[in-house]
Amino acid sequence: MDTQVFALSVEAFELVNHFLTLGYAAMGAALIFFILTKNTNLPKYRMSSVLSVVVMVSAFILLFSQQQSWSAAYTFSGDRYVLREGAELFTNGYRYLNWLIDVPMLLIQILFVAGIAGAARAKYMFQFSTAGVLMILTGYIGQFYEPGRVNQDTTLWLVWGFISTVFFVWVLILITRVIREGKRNMKGSSGQGLFGAILPLFYVSWFLYPGAYLMPGLMDLGVAGYEFSIVAQQMTYTVADISSKVIYGAMLQVVSSRLSDEQGFHEDQVISKTIS
Repeated sequence: MDTQVFALSVEAFELVNHFLTLGYAAMGAALIFFILTKNTNLPKYRMSSVLSVVVMVSAFILLFSQQQSWSAAYTFSGDRYVLREGAELFTNGYRYLNWLIDVPMLLIQILFVAGIAGAARAKYMFQFSTAGVLMILTGYIGQFYEPGRVNQDTTLWLVWGFISTVFFVWVLILITRVIREGKRNMKGSSGQGLFGAILPLFYVSWFLYPGAYLMPGLMDLGVAGYEFSIVAQQMTYTVADISSKVIYGAMLQVVSSRLSDEQGFHEDQVISKTIS
């Protein structure tokens, strides 16, 4: 393998390193936030925060591992970073395994805040889990063949990416329905507007993922080289993770807090129960 093909400038290497560090730091900070605020809501809303806690732990471990893997994959050659001799290629495969855990939980947690219960909740949980897992698994297979990898195969990369996108669209359809139902259930609540704002956040943050998936294709098109493609991809994935997990989870927490207050549940009740 010609390690020079995978050479990076100092700025490019450090930029990815910094973004990955930002990513796991954001997950760690959010983890503390969700733990501390979980009991400030009515019990029926708390599962949303519990799932956020699990997502933060999973994402923190993944992004920390990604940052360590990135640092270990390259060595400084005097004026740039090159792939370390004998080192494993940096891969997004671990991200997909993390998403396999996170995506179903991210999709399911909104059901508790939206006020969807019973058979309807069970149906959505099954659909979200099925669509989410299939979306991630097919994308995981596709990333093995992306441009810039030793075993790249553009056709397989695009085919598996297309299959993953079919399930991605299914997820978007489902989340749109859930948010619309949730807004109807929150009619008259101060949390309705913020809950509705989750939909554009969801669309923007989730569309970053297929965008990042396609970035290595810039090399095949001759638009950009390895350095730009991998740096842009890692930055985009990290911004998407922070937006779709931390910001999304925090918005659900604030909405459920407002709903809890309006339904007569206040933080002083939590304190008194803790003392007693």
